[in-house]
Amino acid sequence: MLLDYQIEGLNKLASYNKCAFFWEMGTGKTFVGAEKLSRLEANSNIVVCQKSKVNEWIEHFELYYSYFLVFDLTKKKSFDNFLKLEHCFKIGVINYDLLFRRPALQHVPDITLMLDESSLIQNEHTQRTKFILKMDYKNIILLSGTPINGKYENLYSQMQLLGYKVDKRLFYNMYIQTEFTDYGGKKAISVIGYKNVDHLKQRLRKIGCDFLKTEDVMHLPEQRIIPVYVPSIPEYKKFKKDKLVTVDGIELVGGTILEEMLYLRQLAGMYNQNKYQAFVDLLNSTSDGFVVFYNFNDELYKLIPLVGERPISIISGQTKDLSAFERSDNAVVFVQYQAGAMGLNLQKYNKVIYFSPPLSSELYEQSKKRIHRIGTTRTCLYYKLISSGTIENRIYDTLKTRSDYTRNLFEIEKTQKLV
Repeated sequence: MLLDYQIEGLNKLASYNKCAFFWEMGTGKTFVGAEKLSRLEANSNIVVCQKSKVNEWIEHFELYYSYFLVFDLTKKKSFDNFLKLEHCFKIGVINYDLLFRRPALQHVPDITLMLDESSLIQNEHTQRTKFILKMDYKNIILLSGTPINGKYENLYSQMQLLGYKVDKRLFYNMYIQTEFTDYGGKKAISVIGYKNVDHLKQRLRKIGCDFLKTEDVMHLPEQRIIPVYVPSIPEYKKFKKDKLVTVDGIELVGGTILEEMLYLRQLAGMYNQNKYQAFVDLLNSTSDGFVVFYNFNDELYKLIPLVGERPISIISGQTKDLSAFERSDNAVVFVQYQAGAMGLNLQKYNKVIYFSPPLSSELYEQSKKRIHRIGTTRTCLYYKLISSGTIENRIYDTLKTRSDYTRNLFEIEKTQKLV
């Protein structure tokens, strides 16, 4: 059964056959998106999602919409049957990385296309986005709690899908502030800010975007951010000065700007023994379970032996095992950002440790919501381990700025009228 605010959201966009539910995590986008798809009454429907969510979407439609025939398009036989079957209500579910490897889907006519976590098509130059922009869809539904990763320029491809056909150069002239930046003798355009933001927000709403903040429709416990500062290591300062250092028997050479940034991040986190001690101190401070977010595999390998006798669950690119979390109240759940910042329900615990920060504000904001969801009853505590005087301070500052930009989209404009 849909909640009152979900029904209100559906009614608000009832006249739109191209729309976006940009609702924050935990507000029930799955139920709203599925219901909107059903009401559009297309014979052929395709849901695109992350690989880890394919089975969840299939189960959802099989449970609540039994009049649809549901196909797992990641499986060849099911895919072939979906294409052959006609004159019935059918839904195919597929993940983003496989979609563009199924070229026949580009020619299924008059479909309703639903993109779960539509922020994954922010970059119009990727194969997945190019493929989706060329699909023969009649209706489209976008779902995301973090549609832009803190960058308004990332709205462009999603707005195109909704029927906003303004040239990209004009879009930038209207909303994006840029400048030329010199990168080692090569000049490139950099985004330095935004303009006419109220106009952009109104435009988004006019073309079928609905924004909803969690706090507007439900009461969840407080979120408390707790910085834990640790000393940096001498090798960090040496590398920053010389672009060359040997640590743990490994030589790090900052040959390019990207390499330099990578090694600064690793020296602040992965190679900093002070962080591992702070991690142990946090574990020893309570018998409660923890969710630990990390970036690099070597961080995980060094953290696991420090857990002691506590049970461990791991969500990474290679492993998905939540059995210890499900059966225990004091497990340590290690989650690699790219593999598990989106989609996991971990509200059984209320404590998160950020061993190292991500570069994506989308993954950062999504990671917070893994424990701050319906069913959460305790104050959510987020411990950020930060190497003092390092790149991590700048990363967290940038993440906050990007988060503020995203949150601003969710605020209702009060002054400027759309013309």
